[in-house]
Amino acid sequence: MIPFNKPYMTGKELWYIAQAHAKGHLAGDGGFTKQCHHWLEKTIGCQKALLTHSCTAGLEMAALLADLEPGDEVIMPSFTFVSTANAFVLRGAVPVFVDIRPDTLNLDERLIEAAITPRTRAIVPVHYAGVSCEMDAILEIARRHNLLVIEDAAQGLGSSYRRRPLGSMGELAALSFHETKNVIAGEGGALLVNVSRLAERAEIIREKGTNRSQFFRGQVDKYTWVDVGSSYLPGEIVAAFLVAQFEEVDAINRRRLLMWDVYHQALSSYEAEGLLRRPIVPGHCQHNAHMYYILLPDLARRTAVINSLKAQGVQSVFHYIPLHSAPAGKRYARTHGELPVTNNTSDRLLRLPLWVGMEEQQRDVLRALRVALEAKD
Repeated sequence: MIPFNKPYMTGKELWYIAQAHAKGHLAGDGGFTKQCHHWLEKTIGCQKALLTHSCTAGLEMAALLADLEPGDEVIMPSFTFVSTANAFVLRGAVPVFVDIRPDTLNLDERLIEAAITPRTRAIVPVHYAGVSCEMDAILEIARRHNLLVIEDAAQGLGSSYRRRPLGSMGELAALSFHETKNVIAGEGGALLVNVSRLAERAEIIREKGTNRSQFFRGQVDKYTWVDVGSSYLPGEIVAAFLVAQFEEVDAINRRRLLMWDVYHQALSSYEAEGLLRRPIVPGHCQHNAHMYYILLPDLARRTAVINSLKAQGVQSVFHYIPLHSAPAGKRYARTHGELPVTNNTSDRLLRLPLWVGMEEQQRDVLRALRVALEAKD
């Protein structure tokens, strides 16, 4: 079986973990964590980067920093992972789901303004598949209505919009280093802060609501509980693993882009025949080849292709089940409009295996996909 995903190791992870062990500092915010913070701040250009134990934790910190009150509204797509909404629901806020664009499958910026009410406090663009949302338009809408922009860049490390790295444009952003992402730490994430007024409080929230970070910098003579917060730090073993990954990020993304291009070229004829639709990446967006998906004509066809691939030893997956159709989505959120693109995309999208090290197996995937696509129902 060719798996959908296989975590990639650079070869240095265990060496760095052994160093963390030898230093005897295994809790968070040690030397390897500081290396990760520096790398993210330099690479993305954010004012402050803070490692978290997941992207979910980064989004939860962003929701705390937004000072949301019960009943406040946050605009986001329904076509996203549950963490995007859950982080704000935990604060009593109401996700307002807006439809996605038919080309990039990102939040449709043309529908945002009509969804804004007096209770709206933030916009959460999700950069699906590592392809940027139309950030200039989103940032301008947010400016006019005095709203925060919180980028869900879980899939976006190494991608950019008009040469600006994803995660550098909103007031806040969150990254994921889950084992399904390009750069991994097993579990892990980061909060990126792009405005100085939120940086100090972000440190406090991450450290259980204490000013511990200021104490270790010598800014206060003792630390104490000063704000709400929780324990969002990963341990040094996770950070040590991540340092090894950061050192190879360019090489990892290059290899993924080459495989993405192989899929894209090989499937062009099937798109011309109307058997599928390939991903669309606008010319002003540089993506990181986080995933390669196809859109099949309908749900029945997608189910048949998944089953055929499985029978041939290839694992493929779909996502997402739209949040507005989920039990919790109906309970805690509201929908702006009918979301026809979201519903249609959810029925048709299929993700193909894409992981560093499967280059030789990619031909087998394409061969199996050809059999599946040419099969008569």
